[in-house]
Amino acid sequence: MTAGPAVTELATVVLRAEDDVVTLRRSTQSACRAAGLAGGSLVRLTTVVSEAGTHLMGVPGLTAQLCLIESDPVLLAVRFRWRAGDRPPPSLLTAANRLLDHSRLLSGDDTGHELVLAQRTSAQPGSAAALAADLRGALVGAGTAADLVEALRTQNRQLLVALEESQHQQDELQRLNAELEETNSGVMALYSELASELEETNSGVVALYAELEDKTRQLELAHEYRTRFWANVSHELRSPVNSVIALARLLLDPGGDPLTDEQRQQVALVQASGSTLLALVDELLDVAKAESGRLEPHPAETDLRALLHQLRGTLLGTARPGVELLIPDHTQHGPLVTDEVMLTRVLRNVLSNALKFTVEGTVTLEVTEDGEGDDARFVFRISDTGVGIPTDELERVFEEFYQVRGPHQRGRAGTGLGLPYARRLTELLEGRLTLDSRLDHGTQVVIEIPARTARPAAAEPDPAAAPRPLARSVVIVDDDERFLAGVRPMLERLAESVTVLTESGRAVATVEREQPDAVFLDLHMPGTDGYEVHRLLGENPATAGVPVVVLTALEAPEVDRSRLARARAVLNKSRLTSAELASALGRPRPTSSDAPPALPSAPSPLSSPPSPLSSRPEERR
Repeated sequence: MTAGPAVTELATVVLRAEDDVVTLRRSTQSACRAAGLAGGSLVRLTTVVSEAGTHLMGVPGLTAQLCLIESDPVLLAVRFRWRAGDRPPPSLLTAANRLLDHSRLLSGDDTGHELVLAQRTSAQPGSAAALAADLRGALVGAGTAADLVEALRTQNRQLLVALEESQHQQDELQRLNAELEETNSGVMALYSELASELEETNSGVVALYAELEDKTRQLELAHEYRTRFWANVSHELRSPVNSVIALARLLLDPGGDPLTDEQRQQVALVQASGSTLLALVDELLDVAKAESGRLEPHPAETDLRALLHQLRGTLLGTARPGVELLIPDHTQHGPLVTDEVMLTRVLRNVLSNALKFTVEGTVTLEVTEDGEGDDARFVFRISDTGVGIPTDELERVFEEFYQVRGPHQRGRAGTGLGLPYARRLTELLEGRLTLDSRLDHGTQVVIEIPARTARPAAAEPDPAAAPRPLARSVVIVDDDERFLAGVRPMLERLAESVTVLTESGRAVATVEREQPDAVFLDLHMPGTDGYEVHRLLGENPATAGVPVVVLTALEAPEVDRSRLARARAVLNKSRLTSAELASALGRPRPTSSDAPPALPSAPSPLSSPPSPLSSRPEERR
């Protein structure tokens, strides 16, 4: 281990009282002068030594040793030693490190504590012995009065120098403060100017934002009114249109009174026109529901071959003379799980559009299956040799109500919803619809939809296979005379007797008296509504066991199913068929623990009406 520099002891002062600190200070001053230290070096060392003695006063075994440390150059040092007690405050150690050439604090459990405070001298290590002798001689007379007077004079001179330096620093600080204040004044003036300009700009931005927000609210309100108008008008149109179609079906029924050929042709025209109008109404309502986020697909396994067969049979008669409609008899290789109704409407809309604007040539549907597993998809390509679409209008044809203007529009009715409606439905099926066309060269539409595996949907019973009525008697409670005119003949084919009630207040008593096999109940009626009638039937022990089938013009999300827990089924009036009525009559009665029924999926828009059942019409009054 390398030994430290040699230390030559000069004098030791035992510190027990304040007078001892004064003695130590005078001795340090004398040693500094003898060692050639003057001015700031002398003041700094004596000041720090005096402060250290004052802070450490009272600790046990406190001594202060004046010594020379033989380094290069030689250090004049004061070593404070004590056995135990407090350490010097951090502020003193920080001041010592800043003011002195050397300072250190050593601590040990056995050796006690040691604080060394030192200043460099001009002496070299070889002259340390001679310097030590001179210092000892100086320390012998350190206590004389002359020394005290000289010490006081020296201190006064040092204080004056310090005061002058402090005054100079104060003047400099005042000058800097004045410059800073002037700079701050300029900054404040600039800030005020910028703040004024910013406030003016913000006022304009706020006014513009308020105007934009007001315009946005107006647009949102107008859009909401438009969607609500579509939905309301569609609901209002559906009831009379359904009645027209139902009555036309009854007139064309082979089991009804015979019609002349002219009458049959006229009634068939009424039925076809009503079906076309109903399809337009359904499109309007579906577009409104899609915009409001209420149109959801109901995937089920789809027989693509049967779907294409229905399309071929339905659209073949709409082709113009000289136009050939080519729909393949596609053999399906993999499962197609999708919403059959939506897919049918997409293909029907695109094919109808192609047939409408093709004067001669062909309209062709091609079906391919691409990919495997999760990437499997079905691709439908519809191409025609029609009039085509100008390049600059290819995107606009997907805008609602937009129609390409030109001579080709004459005599061709339309709403401008076909392609937008088809693209929206394709997107709901997680697919995409793209269009490519050249003016006078025809159009090609490509529809891609994913094929996802799922359990096949259960088939509904075919009412045409029933050899006899499904029920002895039924009661229907509804105040809509037009709807009753269409639905009553359908029920008369399914039940031996049908009791019609247009006053909901008499429903419970009539059901209790008749004990029918089922009650068909409308939800919205004047007076007691269908929800309340359903509750009263369930609370009456004499009617609690009678099945209830709910009839409503509302869509599934609008029906409060929590209040219809006992209902056997909830059927939508706008899509009601004999098959659904027969299925509802043939279902088992629900128990009290059954979940509320879901609205049935809409039948295919291309399906033909079910075959009429044998009936024994008998009305109970």
